[in-house]
Amino acid sequence: MEAFIRHTGTMAPLDRANVDTDQIIPKQFLKRIERSGFGPFLFYDWARSDPEFVLNRPVYHGASVLVAGPNFGCGSSREHAPWSIQDAGFRVVIAPSLGDIFRNNSLKVGLLPVGLPEASVRRLLDLATEDPTTQVVVDLEAGTVTAAGFSESFELDPFSRDCLLNGWDDVALTLRHQDEIAAFEARRAPWLPAVT
Repeated sequence: MEAFIRHTGTMAPLDRANVDTDQIIPKQFLKRIERSGFGPFLFYDWARSDPEFVLNRPVYHGASVLVAGPNFGCGSSREHAPWSIQDAGFRVVIAPSLGDIFRNNSLKVGLLPVGLPEASVRRLLDLATEDPTTQVVVDLEAGTVTAAGFSESFELDPFSRDCLLNGWDDVALTLRHQDEIAAFEARRAPWLPAVT
C-alpha cells in the first residue's frame, strides 16, 4: 500500500446523498479479484445515462479528491467500491458521513476517507463547482483539509492513521512481526503441520 502523508489535487463534486456501493461499482463488474481495472466502471450507470454527470465533464478529469453528500458508501460490503474509486485516480473521499464498511475497506487500500461537518462539505462542493481548478490539500499528518479560503480539521483513529502514514496494509502489519513468527514456528513441535 502506498503511504499517505499529504495530497494536493482538484476536487470532483458529487452532490448526492446516500450513494451506495452498487452505484459506485455495479454488480456486473464484480467478476474479477484483482484490485485494478475497475476505474472505467466507476458510477457506470450514472455516467452512461447522464452526459452532464460530474465525471463526464472534462473540467473534472484528473480530479483526485471526491467530495460527496452524506452517507457515502452505504449498502453492501463490496471491497470493489474503494478499489474502483482508487483505480479512477482518487486518493481521498470527503463526505459528512461514510458507510462503516466502505470506510474500513478504503483504509485497507490506502484511500483516505475524511468525514467533515455538512456545512464544510457544502463549502467544498461549492468551491469545486464554482472553480474546478481549485486545489485542495489534505494533510493526514496535520489532520487538515485546506483550499481557497477554507480550512477544516479532521480526525482519524490512531491505528488507521499510523497504517496510512506508513503504507501498512494487513500483510505489511503481519510482516512487522516476522521475527516473532519465526521464533514461534521454531519452538513448535515438529509433528505439528507447518506452512512452508
